Amino acid sequence: MKVAAPRFLEVSPDNPAMAKTIYTCRECGGTAPKWLGQCPQCSAWNTLDESIAEPSGGASKNRFAARNAALVAPQTVATLSEIDATDVERTPTGQDELDRVLGGGIVAGGVVLIGGDPGIGKSTLLLQALDSISAHMKVLYVTGEESGAQVALRSRRLGLSGRAVRVLAEIQLERILATLQAEKPAFCVVDSIQTLYSEELSSAPGSVAQVRECAAQLTRFAKTSGVAIVLVGHVTKEGALAGPRVLEHIVDTVLYFEGDTHSSFRLVRAIKNRFGAVNEIGVFAMTERGLKGVSNPSAIFLSTHGEPVPGSCVMVTLEGTRPLLVEIQALVDSGGPSPRRLSVGLDRDRLAMLLAVLHRHAGVACMDQDVFVNAVGGVRIGEPAADLAVLLAIQSSLRGRPLPRGFIAFGEVGLAGEVRPAPRGQERLKEAAKLGFSIALVPKANAPKKAPEGLTVHAVERIEEAIEVVRGLT
Repeated sequence: MKVAAPRFLEVSPDNPAMAKTIYTCRECGGTAPKWLGQCPQCSAWNTLDESIAEPSGGASKNRFAARNAALVAPQTVATLSEIDATDVERTPTGQDELDRVLGGGIVAGGVVLIGGDPGIGKSTLLLQALDSISAHMKVLYVTGEESGAQVALRSRRLGLSGRAVRVLAEIQLERILATLQAEKPAFCVVDSIQTLYSEELSSAPGSVAQVRECAAQLTRFAKTSGVAIVLVGHVTKEGALAGPRVLEHIVDTVLYFEGDTHSSFRLVRAIKNRFGAVNEIGVFAMTERGLKGVSNPSAIFLSTHGEPVPGSCVMVTLEGTRPLLVEIQALVDSGGPSPRRLSVGLDRDRLAMLLAVLHRHAGVACMDQDVFVNAVGGVRIGEPAADLAVLLAIQSSLRGRPLPRGFIAFGEVGLAGEVRPAPRGQERLKEAAKLGFSIALVPKANAPKKAPEGLTVHAVERIEEAIEVVRGLT
């Protein structure tokens, strides 16, 4: 009796059923041969996604050989002091608030990555900018999430002419690059980077490998051709940009869209900018005709009380180069045996620390009280210069007595009870005086030699001094 020899299936790219799979970390791009709960490279949890391993040889070998051949030749080295350093030329986008965040406008060969929650207005803002720029340069809108008809429908709803805006509905990277070479635009928007895929990779669009490769190829094209490219990126449920972290390192500028979709106001914040200031913000209002820049954003972050109310204190915060007046509201209420400490727009851990300082050094106890603190308008304040305003708002709510009309305060509070200076205090005071505020409580190191006209400045060194000054004013 003959026994048939066993048949073995060849593992090859042509046989996807038998293709080798690997697990790639969406945070760092590291790989593992099997699924693990924790990435062995960056130690992140639950970040490994299954994908098909790229075949070795072929195109990858050719690229490796070409790269090695290029590295053999010596490269030109220049002395830093001899390099001609000139300011880059910028082209305004027609949106003043967007230009402020970008550092003055778009830069030839620059790559911008903009991310935000779905429906917050990324595509709307960029379509408005494209329509404005198309009046004096060639532009291209590459859409991978919508059809050309959907883009045209939005353009008409926004009241844009769209006469010179070229649109390409495509997700294959090679076709997009070929179109860019044929059209030769000066400005291009790719919406979005997570929808693109390259034929050189077998993984699905949106995977770590595809996002990294497509972004690298587009960035390389921008640098060699001088085309300014804007990449729209998806965000995770935590609010971070989806895809590998290297995506933010590849590009020149990273912008985040912030704000509640139920509110009409939006913030665009620069997290990284090689051509401008970091943490610069632009403020927009969503209208029926799209996003409109807000020239006086301080009005958004100030409540419209007819009379001063307890628990409210205005501070001057800095967002990039722009001073903003923001109202800090506090509510102190009976909390029982398990009091809560909640903050919106401010760090919750810092709130707990400030309450301990207020008790230890100023004798104001809130240990059996619920304390709620809110920054009006949905703005998030990360600088410690808000400490003094937070403590004064809490003290005002606890006493049930409002602060004086036209009162502002800023300054960092240390654990020893000292009031530390805030950077660029003179600019903060000038902005407050310009908007009609008359009383300022500031750290002693920020006290000006000559106060701005109409503004009375009280300088303090410790938190207990600040409490005494406020009690004397009220």
